[in-house]
Order: sequence, then structure tokens, then C-alpha cells
Amino acid sequence: MNKMVMDFKLDGKGPLYRQIKRAIAEPILSGRYRPGTRLPSEHAFMDIFQTSRMTVNKALQMLADDGLVVRRRRSGTFVAPQMAEHTVMELRNIADEIEESGATYGYSLLKRSLEKTGKAIAHRLGISTGAASVYLKCRHLSDGDPFVVEERHINLTAVPEAAHQSFDDTPPSRWLLENVSWTRAEHVILAINASDEMAELLDIAKGTACLRVERTTWLADIPVTYVVLTYPGNTHRLVGVFSPGQ
Repeated sequence: MNKMVMDFKLDGKGPLYRQIKRAIAEPILSGRYRPGTRLPSEHAFMDIFQTSRMTVNKALQMLADDGLVVRRRRSGTFVAPQMAEHTVMELRNIADEIEESGATYGYSLLKRSLEKTGKAIAHRLGISTGAASVYLKCRHLSDGDPFVVEERHINLTAVPEAAHQSFDDTPPSRWLLENVSWTRAEHVILAINASDEMAELLDIAKGTACLRVERTTWLADIPVTYVVLTYPGNTHRLVGVFSPGQ
């Protein structure tokens, strides 16, 4: 059997066209199919999934709408080029932010675990409760002083290679920006008071006002990672620049 044919597996969940969409998306999102890879024809997919051309066409069009594939008349369907990050919004590597300010960057990994995901985080990552995800807690330093505490969950369905990364020396934000594409991000900004644990990690008094940024990033409609960044409120501010129509 053709190796590519063996890559497409239905999961039995929901309408067939959505199962087909996920089956084709999985080897693209995992990186097994690189940009420019030619996918089987519609007729080949009809044979693979034992369904109608209309159903296959619907799944492929959804993938094209999500930016995962490019459909070329008479040529076929191809894995789309990776989208440049600056066309969506800017996500910065924390180390770059600190070093550009003239300070010396430091990093320490406080916890790394492969864990069964609870209901709330599973919902954010678009996975089943109890499914495995990578959990990371780390602290970033500026000239030796706590700058931000990062707590991150990585969706192993979208980024399976994260299961084999130690993150001992490489901060997760840097590794993700260098290795994983994304097409959409959502920020939620909150004001909180430091708990006992957060106060100790940030070297501030308990109850001190902190800035909390919750961010989810997606590749097409697949959540890649959910991260919570907690900053001391008296030393940080967020600045947004907008133009008409944005």
C-alpha cells in the first residue's frame, strides 16, 4: 500500500467530511508533509475514504480556507507555504525583548511534565479531557531579577515533537517560534494580585498587583499552545499601536 495512503486515518468522530479534513490535516500539522508536497487527487481520496467526490471536495475546500492547502486547477492540491508571522500579528521571543532593552537575559525551567490534561485546559487546546499535553513552568530574568513567570501547555496533537524536548536550556517561546507555524493568536489581559507562590517567584510582596496575559495560538483551527504570562504590575505595561481598519 502507498505510504501516503496509510497516512490518512479517520477518527470516527462527527461528520465524515470533518473526519476527512482532520485526517488530511494531521500529517501537514505534524510536519510529515512539507510545504509544496502534492497530495492525492480527489479521485484518489474518494477511494481512500470510500466516499463521494462532493464529500472529499468539501473537506479539501475547508483545508484551503484554513490556509493548509493550495488547490490548483489541473495541477492538484498541495501543502500550502508557511504563513509569515508578521502578516497575522507579532509574537515576541521574551529573550529578545529583554536583550533589546540592554539587559542580560536569564532563564530557568521550574517544571516540565507530560500530564493528563484537565477539562479547562483540554477545552482551550481542543483535545479530550485526559489527553496528554506538555506542561511547562519557567521564569525569565532580566539582569538577574525576575521578569515574568511563564506557565504553558503545548498540544501534542499539533506539536508531537514537543514531547521529546527537554526545554532545560531552550525557552519554550523561542523553540515554538523557531519550529512551529501559527496563523492566529488571542490575548486576554487581566489584573491579578500575587499569590504566595507567585510573589516568591517574582520576588514581590504577596498581594502585589500583577499583569496576567493569557494567550492561545492556533495553526488553522488547531490550537497549538496556551500560555499564561505573569508580570509584576509596577514594572510592566502593554502598548498597542493600531491603524484605521485594524
